[in-house]
Amino acid sequence: MRGRGHQGGPEVLTLRQFRYFIAAAEAESVSRAAHEVGISQSAITAAVQALEDETGAVLLVRHQKGVRLTHEGHRMLRHARQIVGAVADARRAVGTRHDDLAGELNLGVTRMVSGYYLADFLSRFRRVYRRVEIRIIEEERGYLEHLLVNGEIDVGLLLISNLQNRQALETELLVRSPWRVWLPSRHPLLSASILTLAQVASEGVIMLTTDELAETTARCWGNAGLSPNVVMRTSSVEAVRSLVGTGLGLATLPDMAYRPWSLEGDRLEARHISDAVQSVDVGLVWRRGAPLRPAARHFVEVCSDFSNGR
Repeated sequence: MRGRGHQGGPEVLTLRQFRYFIAAAEAESVSRAAHEVGISQSAITAAVQALEDETGAVLLVRHQKGVRLTHEGHRMLRHARQIVGAVADARRAVGTRHDDLAGELNLGVTRMVSGYYLADFLSRFRRVYRRVEIRIIEEERGYLEHLLVNGEIDVGLLLISNLQNRQALETELLVRSPWRVWLPSRHPLLSASILTLAQVASEGVIMLTTDELAETTARCWGNAGLSPNVVMRTSSVEAVRSLVGTGLGLATLPDMAYRPWSLEGDRLEARHISDAVQSVDVGLVWRRGAPLRPAARHFVEVCSDFSNGR
């Protein structure tokens, strides 16, 4: 999609346009977004075009399998979610009796998920439910599952794509994050908008090990019948960003962790992977068959509203 640029006076943007943009960005396809929202493809396209015209930036670009976010599109997606979430917060604040909202929320979260989603979700929740006392424990996914099954925490915020105790736990999908290849600027492979794992395997690879991503990444490579040339393993996302930026190697990581700049100011690019690689799914988890306490139930609702762009 190409923006026409800012012309004339400012256009009045609507909440629906932000919602449609979020849908297209998440689905990575105008047709899939239209199907999920239940509207025409032209309505999705018009909404994205309006945002591009108003900002003067290209937010989505087409490729063979759909659309992908540009650098500006990544930034707009975060703001769009905040705008839609703020409206949901306002509606909830007006329609809720605050004297009924005292209580506790015992929340478990894994390390990587806490770094990318926890602050947004908690800020939305605390804005409305100020009397709820929140206790947070950051642990590995397996231990959080144990605590959830035993009823020691109310809700977990973690990678549900790796969940083990599925029969004992309920889940709510919040974010489906596809895998991307991270490359330094001016890398020869940037001439293609979509890359194969075979192309990446011929380069040095920097592997992130936090939140079981090393295991998930190894499974992806194994399913493709490839053995990457791993030049370094690290638990630090910022280290991966810096090392890719300086040209030490490439990385395959979920899109939720992508940022276009390293701490040193080096530019990073991201490209789609053509291989059938399972997405990394972030979601909420709680014990099956046990009713959620009010504070936990409201937290699930806030996160779901924010994620779905309601």
